[in-house]
Amino acid sequence: MSYCLNPICPNPENLVNSQSCQSCGSQLLLRDRYQAIKPLGQGGFGATFLANDRGLPGEPSCVIKQLRPSGSAPHVLQMARELFEREAKTLGKIGNHPQVPRLLDYFEDHEQFYLVQEYISGDTLQEEVKLNGILTETGVKQFLSEILPLLQYIHEQKVIHRDIKPANLIRRTQDARMVLIDFGAVKNQVTQGAISQSGQTALTAYAIGTPGFAPPEQMAMRPVYASDIYALGVTCIYLLTSKTPKDLDYNPNTGEMIWEQLVQVSDHLSNVLRKMLDVSVRNRYQSAAEVLRALEIEPYLESLAKGLLIKSDTGSKERTHNHLENSAVLCNNSSVAVTSAGVAQVAAAIRARRAKAAEAAGSHHASGMGKSTTLANSNSNGSQVQNSKVERKLDTQGLLTAYQKGRRDFALHNLSLLNLQGADLSGTNFHSTQLQKTNLQGANLHNSDFGRASLSKANLKDANLTKAYFNHADLEGADLRGADLSNAYLSNANLRGANLCGANLTSAKISDEQLALAKTNWMTIRPNGKRGLL
Repeated sequence: MSYCLNPICPNPENLVNSQSCQSCGSQLLLRDRYQAIKPLGQGGFGATFLANDRGLPGEPSCVIKQLRPSGSAPHVLQMARELFEREAKTLGKIGNHPQVPRLLDYFEDHEQFYLVQEYISGDTLQEEVKLNGILTETGVKQFLSEILPLLQYIHEQKVIHRDIKPANLIRRTQDARMVLIDFGAVKNQVTQGAISQSGQTALTAYAIGTPGFAPPEQMAMRPVYASDIYALGVTCIYLLTSKTPKDLDYNPNTGEMIWEQLVQVSDHLSNVLRKMLDVSVRNRYQSAAEVLRALEIEPYLESLAKGLLIKSDTGSKERTHNHLENSAVLCNNSSVAVTSAGVAQVAAAIRARRAKAAEAAGSHHASGMGKSTTLANSNSNGSQVQNSKVERKLDTQGLLTAYQKGRRDFALHNLSLLNLQGADLSGTNFHSTQLQKTNLQGANLHNSDFGRASLSKANLKDANLTKAYFNHADLEGADLRGADLSNAYLSNANLRGANLCGANLTSAKISDEQLALAKTNWMTIRPNGKRGLL
C-alpha cells in the first residue's frame, strides 16, 4: 500500500505502485524518494508513518514524522519551522549514538515539515511488562546499567530528553539493545494564538513531558539534567510494579510517590531509587554518572554478576504498535547477552572490587580492568566482547552484496581478514564484531557503530570515520594514518599502539590519556582542531 500524506485527504490508501493519490491527486512519493506505507500514530503535532526509502538499494524502511501546523499565517509557519528545526538539530547532535534513532533527512514541502528517521523494530518497555510481567531487582539493575551511560552521553551533548518513560524505550529486535526515542520538542499543536502578556508563545510553551514522569521543576517549565534522572526513577517503579504514576498514591505533605511498600528490593536499591525520585532537585542525583557510581556498591554487585543474561521469551509473531516513532517486532525465543557499556562497567567494577578485597597481585585500572568473566572475554583495555556470540561469518562479496541490498546490521559477526578496501559501508552496525586485521583502507564508515568491536591491527588508513562510535572498541595496533575521525566517539576505546599519524580528530571524544598510548605526529589534528604533538 502507498499512503497519501495530504492531511485533508479523505481516502489516503492507494495501490502500492500508484504515482498520485486516487482521492486527492497529491504526489505519493515524497521528495521523489520516500514512500509512506501506513500510519504509525497521530498526536498533537501531526502524524508518523512507516515508509520505504526508494532512493537506496533494497528500499530500506524508515519513519516519517510530519508536522502539521493548524494554520497558514506567517507567524504560525515560522513557529512551526523553528520547532521543526529544533528537533532536527537535536537529532543531528546526538544521532551518532547506536541507542538513538539516526536522523536521515529533514525538509519542508508544501508548508508541511518532515523528519525522516531510522526505523527501529522491537518492543517498548511498556509492552515488555505487559507481555512478561514485572522485573526483578536484578532486571531493573541491568536496565539501569544499560540506559544510564546513554543518558550520560545525551547530557554531555547538552540535551535534556524531557520525556523518558516506558513507551519511549524500545528493546531493538536485532541486538536486544535499549533505544531511546522521541527527542521531539515538537509535541504540541502549533496554534494561531497570539503572544500572551507573559511573552510566552506556542514555541516556548512546548512539551513539558508526561505528567507523573516529569518532576515538579519540569512541570514548572524549568527542566534540568536531573529531571531526566527523576523520570528514569519513575520508569524503574513501573518496571517493578507495572503501575503508572496515575495508579500510585502520593504523600499529600511532600508530593512524593508512595511506592516502597509495593516492591521487594534491597535497602541499597531502595535508597538509590529514593534519591532518584526526590521531589527536591537539589537532593536528587545531578547526573547519570552519579547514579552509576551509587549502583556500583558491594551489596548490588553480587546480584548483578549472577544476572548478566536477559531471557527474552516473547514468541515470534509480529505486531504493529500505535506509537509515534516506530512499529515493533517481537524477539524470537532466545537468550541475549547484555552488551551495553553500562553492564560492562559494572562487571568490571565487580572484578576490581573482588581483586582489591583479595589483595591480588597485579595492577588494575580504575575502571576495573582484569581477567575476563566466564560470560565474555576482555580485550586489552578491559572492554567486554561477547565472543560466544561472534560466530556468524561472511566473506567480502557476501558482505558487500548484503549492504547493497539495504542491510545495515552486521553486529556480532566475524569479519576478520576481509578485504574491504574502499568499500562504502556508512551507517552500519558493527557492534561487537570481529574485524581483526581487516583491510578497510579508504572505506566510507561514516556514522557507523563499532562499539565493543575488535579492530586490532585493522587497516583503517585514510578511512572516513566521521561520527563513528568506538565506545569500548579495541583498536590496538590499528593503522589509522590519515583517517578522518572528526566528531567520532572514542571514549573507553583501546588505542594502545594505534597509528594516528596524520589523522583528523577534530571534535572527537577522546582523552589525553588515550592519545598518549597511540602514535601521533605533527600532522595529527587534535580534538581542538590544532595540529601537532601533545
